[in-house]
Amino acid sequence: MSLARQRRGTALFATALLLSVLSGAGVMAQEPEAKPAAPQETVARADGALLRGLDKVSGRTTDLRVQVGDSVRLGRLEIRLGECRYPADDPSSDAFAQLTISDLSENVTRFSGWMIASSPALSALDDARYDIWVISCQI
Repeated sequence: MSLARQRRGTALFATALLLSVLSGAGVMAQEPEAKPAAPQETVARADGALLRGLDKVSGRTTDLRVQVGDSVRLGRLEIRLGECRYPADDPSSDAFAQLTISDLSENVTRFSGWMIASSPALSALDDARYDIWVISCQI
């Protein structure tokens, strides 16, 4: 099994475990209490995102501004932004970006999914030279 598949599997397992703990599914021998439903946090969509890229060889970081539907390049990588969402009541608190990152030298997709600014390791790019993470949505 490849390292990328192992990491994806671990990330999916961790997410499922976290959701089950937060929802109380893992709690046994407790009577369910009738509680009012917690208000759902509303999210808004942004026109773009601020990403940060790290070249692990040179140690250089680069801020990348990308609009929804557009792409930017970092070395041999092409980063395409599908969507950027943020909490409507506190835009600076977090950001959720749907990204597709392709390696143009090998014509292969290295990452496709959601990256979360507050938890960059939960869903990360698996590349030997570059790291990419979400900083914020650009409103």
